[in-house]
Amino acid sequence: MASPDAVPNPGRPAGGVGAALSRGLSVAKVLEIDALHGSTVLAGHAGLDRTVRRLNVMEVPDILPWVKPGELMLTTGYPLRHDPDALAHLVCALDAIGLAALGVKLNRYLDEIPAPALAEADRLGLPMIRLPDHVAFDDILEQVLTDLLDRQAAALTRSEEVHRALLQIVLDGGGLPEVAAGLAGVLGGAVVLTTPDGRVLADAGDPKALAAAYGSSCFDPNGRLRVDTEAAGLCGHSGLAGNHVVVPVVAARVDHGRIIAFSPTGQLSEEDVPTLERAATVSALALTKQLAVRAVESKYAGDFLRDVLSGRVGPEAAVTHAASLGWNIDRPMVVVVTELDPEPEQDPGPAHRPALERFAAAWQAAVRPRDPNAPVAGFHREVVALLGIPARGDVDRYVRELLVQVAGAGGGRRSFSTGISRSAPTAAELPAAYEQARTALRVGRRRQGCGAVAHFESLGVFRLLSLIEDHAQVQDFAEETLGELARRDDPETLDLRRTLEVLLDTNLNVAEAARVLHYHYNTLRYRIAKLERMLGPFTTDPQLRLSLHVALQVLRMRGS
Repeated sequence: MASPDAVPNPGRPAGGVGAALSRGLSVAKVLEIDALHGSTVLAGHAGLDRTVRRLNVMEVPDILPWVKPGELMLTTGYPLRHDPDALAHLVCALDAIGLAALGVKLNRYLDEIPAPALAEADRLGLPMIRLPDHVAFDDILEQVLTDLLDRQAAALTRSEEVHRALLQIVLDGGGLPEVAAGLAGVLGGAVVLTTPDGRVLADAGDPKALAAAYGSSCFDPNGRLRVDTEAAGLCGHSGLAGNHVVVPVVAARVDHGRIIAFSPTGQLSEEDVPTLERAATVSALALTKQLAVRAVESKYAGDFLRDVLSGRVGPEAAVTHAASLGWNIDRPMVVVVTELDPEPEQDPGPAHRPALERFAAAWQAAVRPRDPNAPVAGFHREVVALLGIPARGDVDRYVRELLVQVAGAGGGRRSFSTGISRSAPTAAELPAAYEQARTALRVGRRRQGCGAVAHFESLGVFRLLSLIEDHAQVQDFAEETLGELARRDDPETLDLRRTLEVLLDTNLNVAEAARVLHYHYNTLRYRIAKLERMLGPFTTDPQLRLSLHVALQVLRMRGS
């Protein structure tokens, strides 16, 4: 009978033993198994935290195509018996693949590990282990695989139990706060659920753990998770003691947010990741249910608010019914209209609807603590907020504080544009204020681009131009008035148009215009003469100057 360490078949590699396991053991933990007692780490001590997920036996020279990351490789050195020095090159190749450790049984085909191979293992942090002489490979394979599979089975059982418990919470009518509390009860520490842009939806757990989490660099100053820097999986974080696990919450290919478990003492492990993945599935169910309920409620409230702002509901009836919804519109108010900026190749399908709903929810969360009775509702493409005039009367500052809170800090957020109306002293003037805010939004985006913030009162002549519904007529007026200067494809023409704009902005002060344009005085006089040959005597004709100024504003508003 062949010995347990006999070469199985020199023509065929043994291959990986057992299925690949998503979780594993560190090399240091593997060495604690009974079959490996008496093993000696000859080199690569820095890599004892590498994770073992599978096992392999090397008894052929061309083993590399059969090696997989995370393997513990066992060998008697049979393939290297004629060329022990090749082991140094093999160590480098195995490390590049991601081998966890190499276990060698000496005194059969190799009497010792060559010094260059040990040096390479130390340099790379690849553990090189001398296996006990009395232990057979099948004992090592059996015990390591048994331990790995037992741990995997325990993790799967635990995640299944957590999944059933959390699912029952949702079926019993619980929402995200209850899901977070249930998961925190299992894992300890703290659990936080957020939207895709990091806004906190629910949290639970030990107050000290929550305080430590929110005080860490995982969250920005506005209390949002930094989703652009927090990768999924188990990780530590600067500024946060212990560790945490981040898992995305996805359903029907729609990103609903993140679920994060924090452990101040670092007790979370890779085995907790599948538990959070199961919890993320239940969270997606709870979120979908919450969005559905909120959509119905928001539609009802939004339809009423739309009727108020369109003038289909009288002021007295509007005030009375708004009060039944918890809104107070019987006071001086300002209307704010915001709209998500378009994205390249945006799909207008239903998968993008949650983004609009979350945007409305973000506005509600920002406004409610400051003005609990202020109506906030999402329409088809926009979010409308009716804000009470603050006591200090500084509407601009008030709105900008809200914009900062809604936008959050850092990247990963959708930009949006904002229009702000004049003050509406009574409910009867709200429809006019709504149109003012929409006009400010539309004109502001044309003038400033995405992320614009515009007040109706500051639109100036743009306010009048925006009232003209026939956009073609407005464009024709600008092109007829400016002639060649209306073109955009000629650098010289654009330069002359810039000269005209500065001259009009400086009220034909040639010296000031020359300073702004960095031209010599005489050069500017020459350019003025050229402009008058093209446009007419605008330096002496105030009506022509007015027409030119309006035409230039039209091009600015149209983005030309």
